[in-house]
Amino acid sequence: MARNRILVLLLPLLLVLAAAPRACAGEKAPRPAPTFSLPTGHGTVALDSLRGKVVLVDFWASWCGPCHQSFPWLAAMHKKYADKGLKIVAVNVDKNAQAAAAFLLDHEAPFTVAYDPLGRTAAAYHVEGMPTSVLVGPDGKVLYTHIGFDPAKAAKLESVIQEACTR
Repeated sequence: MARNRILVLLLPLLLVLAAAPRACAGEKAPRPAPTFSLPTGHGTVALDSLRGKVVLVDFWASWCGPCHQSFPWLAAMHKKYADKGLKIVAVNVDKNAQAAAAFLLDHEAPFTVAYDPLGRTAAAYHVEGMPTSVLVGPDGKVLYTHIGFDPAKAAKLESVIQEACTR
């Protein structure tokens, strides 16, 4: 009787979890990356225009402490893998454009910086924390998602980038 009561209580939770989008690293079945077209400092960038490339979509904000550490790493990844087909699109979610501009004065960004002040693209990608990196394969499917930035764990993301660029 108690076991049945526990099952009745847990069943709705299990159904919700089963239906939830997979946003964790190493998901089993690649899903199509949500498309976007966002403004940049020099026009727009659209994910569809990058088809055939490996794209690292990195969501960041000026108020994000780990983003201050991730930007130099992103610049290093750009330098190391751009000629192997990697494109980086750093999507800023600040509502205040001046805060984003001030951040960029302190951090080199040799890659594309796009702006999503309404957070629609971040919502489409189910971003739960800053920064969030989403690696999209040449076929437009999500290969890997990582929330946060820890320099000690950056090697894992780099190995996934390297593997995707050599396929």
